[in-house]
Amino acid sequence: MSIGLLGFASGLPLALSGSALQAWFTTAGMSLRDIGWITLIGQAYVFKFLWAPLLDRLPLPFLGRRRGWILVMQLLCGAALISMSFYAPQGAASTLAFLGVLLAFASATQDIAYDAHRTDLLRPEERGWGTAFMQGGYRAAMLVSGALALILADHVGWAWVYRLMGALMLAAMVVTATSPEAPDEQPTRSFAEAVVQPFMDFFDRYGKLALGWLALMVLYKLCDAFALSLSTTFLLRVPQFTLTQLGAINKTFGLLAGLLGALAGGWVVTRMRLFPALLVLGVAQALVNLGYIWLVHSGPNLYALATVVGMENFFSGLGSTAFVVLVTALCNVRFSATQYALLSSLAAVGRVFLGPLAAWLVPQVGWSNFFAITALSALPGLLLVIGLRHAIHRAELARPH
Repeated sequence: MSIGLLGFASGLPLALSGSALQAWFTTAGMSLRDIGWITLIGQAYVFKFLWAPLLDRLPLPFLGRRRGWILVMQLLCGAALISMSFYAPQGAASTLAFLGVLLAFASATQDIAYDAHRTDLLRPEERGWGTAFMQGGYRAAMLVSGALALILADHVGWAWVYRLMGALMLAAMVVTATSPEAPDEQPTRSFAEAVVQPFMDFFDRYGKLALGWLALMVLYKLCDAFALSLSTTFLLRVPQFTLTQLGAINKTFGLLAGLLGALAGGWVVTRMRLFPALLVLGVAQALVNLGYIWLVHSGPNLYALATVVGMENFFSGLGSTAFVVLVTALCNVRFSATQYALLSSLAAVGRVFLGPLAAWLVPQVGWSNFFAITALSALPGLLLVIGLRHAIHRAELARPH
């Protein structure tokens, strides 16, 4: 239960520094170029491995090695969200961007501690369902801070949306304080060990395959991130859905499909080997991107939106569960904060840095060709999955290091 609830707290800030903020800037009339640059606010998710060793080395003097950091970052996230509610893009875009960077930093640091906490707690036989519950909580939070936020913004304004989300983050501190701590946790002995040994351990264990694993982290979810980089702006400006329509469809079809996808992913990785799961679900994620071409020509057709959003959330949930199981299997529990942060940081590269590229590409090729290109961008990751199939099998069967 605590894994799912902490997953909710982990997922809540992401949309508020991403798609919800993109919607806020879009409805405020900001240019596509400005919106593309705003996507860079999330760079902390890419570089979080740089300060992850501190969390392995320095437990706070309360709530154990992981939960203390989680609680402090939840407090900082709540404060940043409430502060953002007092500004607007038209006159204070820079201030909002600064607070968004602070929010992303606190959220990314919370993710470091939570991912390590979950990695420490889950035994190999628990990874599938534990990851499914995490994905379910995470996706529920993203739909609350994304879908529900859009509906509320249409009725009460963005300021109250960010205040409400800030209050939810502060309430999550209760969950953190009452959650169990992983047993037998021992911090690393020195800063040198905390910074250097996690990376040395990873490269020592995987040798020549290490670079392949790192490349897979970047490439596997690339097509998903590319298509979604400007999806909110696309849906508001091309089919011209309203905020309420986007929120309602995401809240119903998106929430249901995402939760079903995450739970189905837990079932799949317990019944199917990890390699075929990653391959099949990776292909499905790419094909779903083509559904957005339908929306280019459909106008504000709610049936089309529900179909595309439902399929995207379902197959993304499936693929993410299998991917997170792989990332968890690759980590040494002694350095779980740093190693998980490194691998998940690489997975965030596409989500963070493709926004400006997408904003440049769309005027050159049009929205339909853009979504076709995003589907093709899955090919390098799928080929790498095939190339690493034997290594994936060995990682799947390995006991905790």
